[in-house]
Formats: sequence, C-alpha cells, structure tokens
Amino acid sequence: MKKTKIFIDGKEGTTGLRIFERLNIRDDIELITLPEEKRKDVVSRKEALNSCDIAFLCLPDAAAKESVSLIDNPDVRVIDTSTAHRTEPDWAYGFPELSSALLEKIRNSKRVAVPGCHASGFIALVYPLVESGILPADTLLTCHSITGYSGGGKKMIAEYEDGSRSKKYAAPRQYALTQEHKHLKEMKAITGIENAPVFCPIVSDFYSGMAVTVPLFKANLSEGKTVEDIINTYKSLYNGIFVRYTEDLGEDAMLNANALSVKDCMEITVQGNDERILLIARYDNLGKGASGAAVECMNILMGVDPATGLSL
Repeated sequence: MKKTKIFIDGKEGTTGLRIFERLNIRDDIELITLPEEKRKDVVSRKEALNSCDIAFLCLPDAAAKESVSLIDNPDVRVIDTSTAHRTEPDWAYGFPELSSALLEKIRNSKRVAVPGCHASGFIALVYPLVESGILPADTLLTCHSITGYSGGGKKMIAEYEDGSRSKKYAAPRQYALTQEHKHLKEMKAITGIENAPVFCPIVSDFYSGMAVTVPLFKANLSEGKTVEDIINTYKSLYNGIFVRYTEDLGEDAMLNANALSVKDCMEITVQGNDERILLIARYDNLGKGASGAAVECMNILMGVDPATGLSL
C-alpha cells in the first residue's frame, strides 16, 4: 500500500501536536519530520513542504503565508489551521457538513483552510439559517462562547496547570473585549451576514471543550418563520456522525461545555422557547474546532473514510 506523505509545519504547537499524535499511529501515513535544529530552517522546511503529498500548516498567520510561498510543487496539497486563508476565495473552507458544494470544493482543492474554533460553532448555527432565508442577513447577532484553556496554546496551558498559579485563573475570564477577535472576519464572511456579531468569548478552568451560543428573539426571524423551522433545518442538515442535531442534552437543564472533550464531533441543539431562542453548538476546541477538523479534511483529500483515525 502506497502511503500518503504528510509534513506538519509547526507540529510543536497544541494543534500540530494533536494532529501528529493522530497520524503517527496510522499505517497509511508516512510522516516527514525535521530534527529540532532544522524545524525553523527555511531551506529544510521548503524541502519538506515540496516533498510531501499534504502539508499541514500549524503556524501563526505570517509564517503560514511564508510556508505557502515556499511551495513550488504543484501536486502538494495544503491544509492551513491558521487564520491566514479562511476567507480567501481560492481556498476551500474546511467545514464539509455545511453543504454538498463545500464538500466537493474541499475534495477537489489543493488549498484548504480549517475553521477557527469559536467560528466553527457560530457558523454551524448561523450559516444554514441565512442560507435558507430563516434569518435575514442584516440581523444583528450576539455570540457567547466558553472554551477550555487549551485553546490559548502552550503558554496558556502552562499558566493554568501551574500549581502556584494566580487566583485569577480559577474563575472564567472573558476576553477580546475590544470586539476585534480574529475569528470575526470569517464568522461574517462564511455565514453571509452583513454585520459581525457582538462576540463574547470566555476561557475557563477546564482543559478542552467548547459551547457556543447564539441567542435570538422570534422577532429576529424572517416573517412567518418559527423555531420549528430552525429545528427542521438543523435536523435535515446535521444528521451525520461529525455534526448532529440533538434535542435531549440529558443534563437536567444544565449544559456542560466540556462534555465532548477529546471527541471530534459537534452537537447542535435549540433551547429556550418560542419567543426567546438559544442556538447552541457544543464540541471540543481541539477536536472539531481544530485538529480533528484538519484530519477530517485530510481524509477527504486522501479519498478515505472521513472518520478514519478520529474519535466520534
């Protein structure tokens, strides 16, 4: 069996390490790695990037753009986990469950951008409602998101897991207070809404997991549309193993943001009532919100079962 050659540029970061761990145990993958002293060497990286079949970019935006510029082999396919290319029209957006057209674009693309963790939940909730006309594109929205601290990378993980840490890490902390979070651009562009949402992300004292909530009033919906239309739209679209609609959270009216930690799937639910509606997406910020989504996209590019090597 011919193995697919994979190079992870930036495998030392949280997302890169999770991708490496998932692929290192597969027998259909050949991982190209660089020694520690060469991992930032441009010549060595260029050679690795042009020698692989699929390159993962787990880097800051500027470095991800540099990596793309180093690739001159037309057969190399790229999966970028950074923010750099998520709204570029020539790149496929790596959320195949949104539509069959998007799945097909990913399948046939040489360039795939993996969604941001917060953005994944917001887009999963809002995209189908705007697309189906249930929610007008000019609706002013709010997005509340709570995430585990692993989303902050190695530095934040070390801060939270330091036994002598400050008391400030014991309580949930809201951030992006200037309303300039880097995910806002893709949240607006991919859903087709006219205005970026008021975004309230919160990091809390658990390792991984995420719950994204978009609250609505019935008055926000298009004329004649109801909460039942929302539910039926989600049921029709999200009935697979990666993203699924669920009515019963089974948690006594309490929602645990880390219930899907270490999983690579996403749950969509609608709570509230006919007048005040809560759209909720729950998943792992490192799973469907990052490395799990990246591996799913890789599987699609390889032409194998998208669930291969993932925990669903």
